[in-house]
Amino acid sequence: MAQEARGDLAILEEKVGHVFSDKDLLIRALTHVSASASRAQSYERLEFLGDRVLGVVVAHMLVDAYADDSEGMMSRRLASLVRKETCAEVAREWDAGPFIRLGDGEAAAGGRNKDAILGDVCEAIIGAVYLDGGHEAAARIVRTAFGRCMATPGRRLQDAKTTLQEWAQGRRLAAPSYRLGSRSGPDHAPQFVVLVDVDGFASAEGTGTSKRVAEQAAAEAFLSREGINTHKGGE
Repeated sequence: MAQEARGDLAILEEKVGHVFSDKDLLIRALTHVSASASRAQSYERLEFLGDRVLGVVVAHMLVDAYADDSEGMMSRRLASLVRKETCAEVAREWDAGPFIRLGDGEAAAGGRNKDAILGDVCEAIIGAVYLDGGHEAAARIVRTAFGRCMATPGRRLQDAKTTLQEWAQGRRLAAPSYRLGSRSGPDHAPQFVVLVDVDGFASAEGTGTSKRVAEQAAAEAFLSREGINTHKGGE
């Protein structure tokens, strides 16, 4: 039996900054596949749309804000701002977690606080706003929420895997390698454990709801353990 979203959607609408004409769009944006009768009724298609809208709007923000940046620097800024972890930050600012509809198993596993799900929901809400109110409505909420992230001092300008790879290359080490440690959980809510190996160093481990997320977590764990600077801003 699915866990229903809790609370008055008007509260979420106020935090997002958009009142929906079609409330069903918002409900679908909050519905995980584990709580839907089919994937088409979950947030997945809205997430796909929202991801594209987010990328275009943030790219426009960066062009306006950083007139002297090279294309490479803006690409790194873009990757930092649209990464799943940043989207999860925004979803937490919206306090979207209590409203997410999850199946019992995913709810019991703490799904409402998982970066992967919160990040997906953030993108799905952006996609839902785009369909409900058009490009300018979606751009407005993106500028508000992600503008705050863009202004955060010390925000990492690239993901952990890229930082680790560049660190290894700078020391003439072989590129870090990633291997699957284990996979557990049901098909709709898998958990992966991935280990990263760097020559001359002990392995570091990360977990996530996909191999990609787990690899990033493993790289993050390695960087943190070795005290490697993760706030690179230069070319």
